[in-house]
Amino acid sequence: MKKPQTPLLAVDGVVRLWKETTFRGIVLIERLYPPYGFALPGGFVQIGETVEEAVIREIKEETGLDASIRKLLGVYSHPNRDPRFHVASVVFILDAEGSPSAGDDAKKVHIFKLEDIPFDKLVFDHGSILWDFIRS
Repeated sequence: MKKPQTPLLAVDGVVRLWKETTFRGIVLIERLYPPYGFALPGGFVQIGETVEEAVIREIKEETGLDASIRKLLGVYSHPNRDPRFHVASVVFILDAEGSPSAGDDAKKVHIFKLEDIPFDKLVFDHGSILWDFIRS
């Protein structure tokens, strides 16, 4: 019997960083591995893990932040959204406070005001995701 082929399942987080009631910006990582550029923090869902657990774990691993899920932004599943292979991603909007620090596969962590997001340097379909977030 042939094993079924399905897309890989990932999560991404649009992390809104706050200092009390003041919005500081959106957290983006600078990727350590190809494809290089800026990305939302996120990664692959592990066996036995919910997508909600995965996004909290990935954000902690890549940014050091303890984030709280606010809502689901959407599911992004275009077969060409990731140049490496077919990946479907569940994207959440989250809130966090504190000072992010790069970890796991993040070279650096950056905080961008919405008007300063480097859309021309975003990898995958993260530019489209952030436009959806801004319009939401």
